[in-house]
Amino acid sequence: MADEPKKIPDVTKKTVKPKKPKIPRQKMPEQEPLIRAHNFEEVPYGYSIETAMIEASRCIMCKKPKCIHGCPVGIDIPGFIREIRDGNLKKAARIMKQSNALPAICGRVCPQEEQCEIVCVVGIKQEPVAIGRLERFIADWERDQGEIEIPEIAPSTGRKVAIVGAGPAGLTVAGELAKLGHQVTVFEALHKPGGVLMYGIPEFRLPKAIVEAEVDYVRQLGVEFVYNAVIGKYFTLDELMEEEGFHSIFIGSGAGLPYFMNIPGENLIGVYSANEYLTRSNLMKAYDFPNYDTPIIRSKKVAVIGGGNVAMDSARTALRLGADDVYLVYRRSRVEMPARDEEIHHAEEEGIDFRLLTNPIKINGDENGRVKSMTCIKMELGEPDASGRRRPVPIEGSEYEVEVDTVVVAIGNGANPLLPEATPELKTNKWGNILAEDETGLTSMKGIYAGGDIVIGAATVILAMGAGKSASKAMNEYLMSLDV
Repeated sequence: MADEPKKIPDVTKKTVKPKKPKIPRQKMPEQEPLIRAHNFEEVPYGYSIETAMIEASRCIMCKKPKCIHGCPVGIDIPGFIREIRDGNLKKAARIMKQSNALPAICGRVCPQEEQCEIVCVVGIKQEPVAIGRLERFIADWERDQGEIEIPEIAPSTGRKVAIVGAGPAGLTVAGELAKLGHQVTVFEALHKPGGVLMYGIPEFRLPKAIVEAEVDYVRQLGVEFVYNAVIGKYFTLDELMEEEGFHSIFIGSGAGLPYFMNIPGENLIGVYSANEYLTRSNLMKAYDFPNYDTPIIRSKKVAVIGGGNVAMDSARTALRLGADDVYLVYRRSRVEMPARDEEIHHAEEEGIDFRLLTNPIKINGDENGRVKSMTCIKMELGEPDASGRRRPVPIEGSEYEVEVDTVVVAIGNGANPLLPEATPELKTNKWGNILAEDETGLTSMKGIYAGGDIVIGAATVILAMGAGKSASKAMNEYLMSLDV
């Protein structure tokens, strides 16, 4: 029997395994725009456990994770995401808390898209892993499940530390130094802790119960809080050191001095700085009328000047306080807006009227000295300025008037001047910011450190926390070098 001819394989037909479909970035469910525009409840609801595990599975666990270097406080991001993916939620929370004492806050308000997520390798070919949303999820899970654990506190060192300001920088330093065994007291000028977290960011973006829970964690580390204590008036820095026995001080008093445009009419009734407007609503709960009777103008037509997160917060607050029309007036285009993309998107969805490439030149009043309108001029973009953004240039003859009864100025804040003015030996720059070393936060005064907005100007929560973390290391070394 003749041998059968051998079958020659058809090399033109390759067996290709079907590619595993890529998992898309998981969306967070949130309130419908037309509903949320009339309440102060939080807009996004957060991930479920199942959704969080799916999103966590998108992380490819890089050998050299750039996301960690993108995080100002150095969170082990792949580490906590891996544990979420595997369902080890308690362990994920522990990894998170090793580096960040305020994860529920950071997960809500930090610009992850400009820090950890922008360098995510997954983001090269698809959307980056939703690191911020996972951070929020694990912090909320830990709190809701009653799984918060207080880490072991080192034995007392006998060293006393004063913190000026209970904002993100001050809270970070307080928590870090308390864990190391130092006796820490935080002096806060307001009647509640949290700083800008409490007075500046609205309830619908950062519920105050979340801030209070995060502060309570710091309190459980052994930190003492003293309220209504304006350092510079209540105590000077010298008195804290020489009379109250503190060995070192951290200044995190923030950027609480509002800027104005210096245009005619800014002294009219109905013109607010964003600081005052948001403080009345957030800290003093003007939004919760009649349970709270904090006075605030119930406006019908509001103009908010600015394009940052504070401007978005002010505009969205005005809408929720009952305004029929809210104009966001910004002298550049949408591309140059410094606000987070998510906040701009939410504002647009809720019906905020964006008046871009527009600059106010005068606020007009009625016979009673109240705001009745605002004169604006149209702008066009010229060459880039020092900020790298294209400089807005007025278009001659393009003036027009907008009918408004309230104007909120949200164009930035300067350093709180009280403490430097009360302490001449504390060196500042021409803008009034305290001069401090980048790596350590050390000021011109021995044993006194500073960080956050009082040093770099109004910035983000996480940058303030990063400054606090760096300063706490330097302060610990200084404190342990003392003979006490």
